[in-house]
Amino acid sequence: MKKIAILTSGGDSQGMNSAIRAVVRTGLHHGHEMYGVRRGFKGLMNDDFFKMSSRDVSDILYRGGTFLQSARSEKFKTPEGQEIAVDNLKKRGIDYLVVVGGDGSYKGAQVLIKHGIKTFGLPGTIDNDIPLTDYTIGFDTTLNVVTDAIGNLRDTMSSHERVSVIEAMGRNCGDIALQAGISSGVDAILIPEVPYNLHDIAAELKAGFDRGKSHSIVIVAEGAGNAEEVAKELKALSGLDTRATILGHIQRGGTPSAFDRVFTSRMGHRVIELIEEGVDGVALGMERNEITYHTFDEIFSGENSINEKMYQVFMDLV
Repeated sequence: MKKIAILTSGGDSQGMNSAIRAVVRTGLHHGHEMYGVRRGFKGLMNDDFFKMSSRDVSDILYRGGTFLQSARSEKFKTPEGQEIAVDNLKKRGIDYLVVVGGDGSYKGAQVLIKHGIKTFGLPGTIDNDIPLTDYTIGFDTTLNVVTDAIGNLRDTMSSHERVSVIEAMGRNCGDIALQAGISSGVDAILIPEVPYNLHDIAAELKAGFDRGKSHSIVIVAEGAGNAEEVAKELKALSGLDTRATILGHIQRGGTPSAFDRVFTSRMGHRVIELIEEGVDGVALGMERNEITYHTFDEIFSGENSINEKMYQVFMDLV
């Protein structure tokens, strides 16, 4: 029997709860003791652990957010904070720790590994910006949320013959804007990975209305520009009635999609398998529909680049 703890850190993403459920229930099935850590790395330092049963993860498969809650911690970034967290893990006899989160959470996991804690990572971020995995937890659900929002805005824009500039999340990665844009048939996609010219975009929008279009949609990733500023400039350049909508944190909430539930269930199950196989110090993901894993050093040395072929698909379909 081993003692296994799990925490969620950073921004929440749909599917975190189903990942927790899969890790806990698979661990219990294999006879291990399972522990939750409340409020991420802050909880590690505050010794906020609790023993988990199968009942503790009932009815969370389909819930958004994270029932373990999440909190950012500047103190954990210090040697003193890290020492406190490590001491608490060792004091409780925790053999393994599973960290669900994004880039910052992975850095925290890597620190713990260097202190001798056997740690795993699950990619919990809607931005899809973790290298060496095709998907991150919540990305698919967010695509559906953004696609639905674009559809709703299209109805209004068409009724009033307007241009809608919609800002999606994605500070360093434009995957949400790109794939939601393709699925929604938008007129322009602005992402941080690809340079763009608003003069050219304004001219294309104006030409579309001159041909009889009743509306146009532009989607911009937050790392590529601010929707209000982009809308203001497009209006000045085209003369079209242009409105901005910033979707914000609504993108991170809601019931996880079937894909995210299955994806996280597979990864959570695989974590326990890896423990049984004697593997640790890795982060899991999906590549070519297979659950794979890589060391944190491999992930941090990897490059998270846009799918150029997918961007070309959009350009050829506009």
